[in-house]
Amino acid sequence: MCCASSDDYFADLVGTIPFEQVQAMVEAEFDVEEGFVDHNIPTFHIRYREDSKEAFLRLMEHLEPLGLVPLLRQREEKIVLRILPKPPTKPNRNIINIALFFATLGTVFISGYFYSLNVFDAFLFTGAIMAILGTHEMGHKLLADKHDVEATYPYFIPGIPFPYGIGTFGALIKQKALPPNRDALFDIGFSGPITGFIIAAIVTIIGIQLSTLVPLEPDASLLPVPLLFQFIVTLFPPSGLGEMIQLHPVAFAGWVGMIVTMLNLVPSGMFDGGHVARSVMGRKAHKILSYFGIALLAVIGWWPMAILALFFSAAQHPGPLDDVSKITNSRKLGAIVLVAVFILSVVPM
Repeated sequence: MCCASSDDYFADLVGTIPFEQVQAMVEAEFDVEEGFVDHNIPTFHIRYREDSKEAFLRLMEHLEPLGLVPLLRQREEKIVLRILPKPPTKPNRNIINIALFFATLGTVFISGYFYSLNVFDAFLFTGAIMAILGTHEMGHKLLADKHDVEATYPYFIPGIPFPYGIGTFGALIKQKALPPNRDALFDIGFSGPITGFIIAAIVTIIGIQLSTLVPLEPDASLLPVPLLFQFIVTLFPPSGLGEMIQLHPVAFAGWVGMIVTMLNLVPSGMFDGGHVARSVMGRKAHKILSYFGIALLAVIGWWPMAILALFFSAAQHPGPLDDVSKITNSRKLGAIVLVAVFILSVVPM
């Protein structure tokens, strides 16, 4: 999961801006219909062209040395470009990330030991869980870096050990700036779930091979499993004789990874699926999809996450800096891929 600051934050960043210099930069990139100063903020009504997405990126680059950032929005029939002071950011305190990482290693290891009662298997469980979560968050981080969006390294969150939890509540990164356009917003939201999903699938394949079939016990508690998990069991069946799979801790970690993927892909608020929905569908449709995602979580039995999603949907998604340009067709296809990934990962409770 990744999170970003609210668009409302810009409202308080009003200062003295060299209007003539900024106006020249804007007119070099856009067809300006009208330019004026609104509450000390240079504001321009522009005509949108086919190359405006690239022009906006060039303008961002030119404004960077001045400590300024452009914001492009459509207001009724007008395309409005505002030039704002770049929000100040605090330096990263990586010592916190490191401390949380090792604390999470400890709680996940304890959970793995309680699950398996075996030190070696507890190490395997810990490695599998951290690989899934770490790959997911580093996917966000790498794509944020690619699009020059300042973001922290992952914050791992220690949790309650087994049998009440898996030793972690997941991980997140924090974006310190808005993505430049919808393409970047999509890429950052897309990269985490897709990389985490791939690692979860690989971990599950390995884990199923380490698991064994045992006779079905009358009072055995059975885990609900997603479609992908069932496919993997069919294609790579475990050894042994029996009707029930005794899951190895690594297979259990793969199951957890699929749940993490499913929950992150809910198209609500600031979830990864919310970022993707916001980039593809726009502000109004994203708001509707947010409540659809909350209802879906409730229907399949994930009430705590439905409440969390409702909390994340309370604030309006800030969107990218350029919220007028559309995403590419290849990214629209990527959104369809994520829908398929979500279906394959759904775990009804």
